[in-house]
Amino acid sequence: MRDDVLAQPHQIGDALWRVDAAKVPDQEAPGGLLVCGMGGSAIGGDLAAAAIGRRAVRPVRTVRGYAPEPWLDSGTLVLCASYSGSTEETLACFEEAGGAGAPRVAITTGGPLAERAREEGVPVIGVPSGMEPRAAVVYMTVAVLECAAACGAGPPLRSELEGAADTLAGLAADAEEARSIAEALNERLPVIYGAGLTAAPGRRWKTQLNENAKVAAFFGELPEADHNEIEGWEWAAEHTAAAAMMLTAPGAHPRVQRRIALTQELIERTGVPVVRAAARGRTPVDHVLSLVMLGDLVSVELAELAGVDPTRVEAIDGFKSQLG
Repeated sequence: MRDDVLAQPHQIGDALWRVDAAKVPDQEAPGGLLVCGMGGSAIGGDLAAAAIGRRAVRPVRTVRGYAPEPWLDSGTLVLCASYSGSTEETLACFEEAGGAGAPRVAITTGGPLAERAREEGVPVIGVPSGMEPRAAVVYMTVAVLECAAACGAGPPLRSELEGAADTLAGLAADAEEARSIAEALNERLPVIYGAGLTAAPGRRWKTQLNENAKVAAFFGELPEADHNEIEGWEWAAEHTAAAAMMLTAPGAHPRVQRRIALTQELIERTGVPVVRAAARGRTPVDHVLSLVMLGDLVSVELAELAGVDPTRVEAIDGFKSQLG
């Protein structure tokens, strides 16, 4: 898992090449882009939408479930993302999107999704096999950004992606920050906070800590958490060994910056430690992908501290077997 995380700088160029090889056509989509996926295959939609931010011209949304939005029609591009190609929810969305007449693109390593897509003349963006699905986050995010540009939902961000490879390479060469954060979170219940651009990376941190480090972890988004969740920190301080994690990036709304500072102060007054991590780089793509890579590294470091294998997901596999 560590090797896959450290390969993220190089994966950007490979991901762009794979999108080009799929020959995804430029097509105006007044309804924007709808990403259908689950788990590590879905998060790319959230991350891409965060990187596009207020530069979006049309919606970029992610559906996690068995059916796309009921308003779906031929004016929306649908990207069906499944690393294995056999995710039942994504396959159901692929069929329903086709029935609605929506143009579709698939991204996968193969499986039934690739087979059905090729049978129906749907472009397939190939992803390299041999890694855990959640380790393909760069491939998924790049594909969403490129599809958003192709359908007019967002601007072309290829230059930002190419620049982000250098930002991530610098992060890969600096292991100290990830190790320090992991030590601060070790044997604690992490609650990750993000706001605006950092909300999607915050969700990624939460799920990576779940799957790689095998810890219960939770995610909250500011400013919403200031309207409810902050009331629970006194209880958390008394009954759990919790830790809060604040993800920050340049360009946040001034009131959000103020809220982050005050929320941190409130939590620290309860005796719960708060750790901060700042995005690296200059562009929104830099900021999103650097926080993703840092969180992935922290999850691997935390797994090592706990003595667990970050690649195995026995609870998930067992659940799927029971589900049938």
